Amino acid sequence: MNKEAIKDHKDLGIYKIAFEAAMKIFQLSKKFPVEERYSLTDQIRRSSRSVCANLAEAWRKRRYEAAFIAKLNDCEAEAAETQTWIEFAVKCNYMNVKVGREVYANYNQVLSGLVNMINNPSPWLRNH
Repeated sequence: MNKEAIKDHKDLGIYKIAFEAAMKIFQLSKKFPVEERYSLTDQIRRSSRSVCANLAEAWRKRRYEAAFIAKLNDCEAEAAETQTWIEFAVKCNYMNVKVGREVYANYNQVLSGLVNMINNPSPWLRNH
C-alpha cells in the first residue's frame, strides 16, 4: 500500500498485522491455565494490545517528530515484550510451538516496520 492510501493508523500494514496477532493471542490465551490469569494471560494480552494502542497514539502525534518517534519506541518495546511472553507460553506448553513461531514471526514483521518508521520518520510526519 502506498503512503497516499494511508488515511489513518488502521491502514498501516504493521497495524493490521499487530491487531490480528493480538486477537490470535487473545483466542489462544483463553486456553491458558486459570492460575496464569493474573500473570502470563493478563501480561500477554496487555502487551499485544498495547502495540496497537501505541501505534494509534503515534499516528496522532505525527506533527511532532520527537513525540512520534517516542511513541513508536513504546510500540517497539511492547512488541518485544509480547515476543517474550510468547516464548514463556510455548516453554510452559500453553501454546503450540508452531503457532508460537507464527505469532512470534508476526511481531518480527511489526518490529521491522517500526524500526523503518523510526529510522525514517519524515515520510510519515504531518505538516503543521
